[in-house]
Amino acid sequence: MLSASTPMPPARESAAGPGRLPAAWLLALAGLLALYLPTFYDALREVWGREEQAHGPIILGVSLWLLYRNWPAMLAASGKHDNPGSAWGWPVLVVGLLSYLLGRVLDIQVIEMFSFPCTVVAVLLLLQGAAALRVQWFPLFFMLFMLPLPGPFVDTVTMPMKMAVSWCAEHILFAAGYPIARSGVVLQVGQYQLLVADACAGLHTLFTLEALGLLYLNIVRHGSFLRNVGLALLIVPISFTANIIRVMTLTLITYHFGDAAGQGFLHGFAGMVLFISALLLIIGVDTLLRSAVRRRAK
Repeated sequence: MLSASTPMPPARESAAGPGRLPAAWLLALAGLLALYLPTFYDALREVWGREEQAHGPIILGVSLWLLYRNWPAMLAASGKHDNPGSAWGWPVLVVGLLSYLLGRVLDIQVIEMFSFPCTVVAVLLLLQGAAALRVQWFPLFFMLFMLPLPGPFVDTVTMPMKMAVSWCAEHILFAAGYPIARSGVVLQVGQYQLLVADACAGLHTLFTLEALGLLYLNIVRHGSFLRNVGLALLIVPISFTANIIRVMTLTLITYHFGDAAGQGFLHGFAGMVLFISALLLIIGVDTLLRSAVRRRAK
């Protein structure tokens, strides 16, 4: 005898829709592109076009990649709630849009660019709720490193940093037997004079290397709290040491190959030396911390 079967309910679609974003996300994405493509285009032509701020678009690209990488975990976390959206997104959105308007009208790029992470936070709160922020907090925090630093603050902090880097570079190279002397932030090596510029040893460089260290911590994701805190605190002296290595590299290039080499292609290569040396120092210190944590656990 045949019995009537109860029709099965349709399968629930994934939070991201069948192969496409939901309409609310498409609308939010269109709004973000309409608002901020002009902002980032202006930044590329102006503030990000300067050597000391050239890390800005890299920070933005890495932040967006981290958001994309965390997307499945974010959907899984917010999908545990029937209505994940949070009304707290509305006041955050108001702050973001007011910052955008103020920065755009007054031509203050740091305020205008600061509105971008605020607006993204608001969108995540409205569409996915607080659980989304708990998953995506680091990419949103990392975006702050793309903002241009205030000029007066940079000028106040940069000069003592340049003096310290110049002093260390002079004493290390003098101990190595090089004919070097220093007057302020000017190094005299042989017949050449080198001015330690802001881009070589300033706050912008330290800021960029701090971002590199925090990105390393986020990608590696150590389980040891002691190891994470120790490495985070040591990022500052690691960044300072990397700046010294860069200045010493430029000094040696100029001394051995002439001023044209130091100011030409090899000057750009010294920038790569800065980041490579910083990354190697971070990995080296991390290895030492891992050994210390293992010995403590025994």
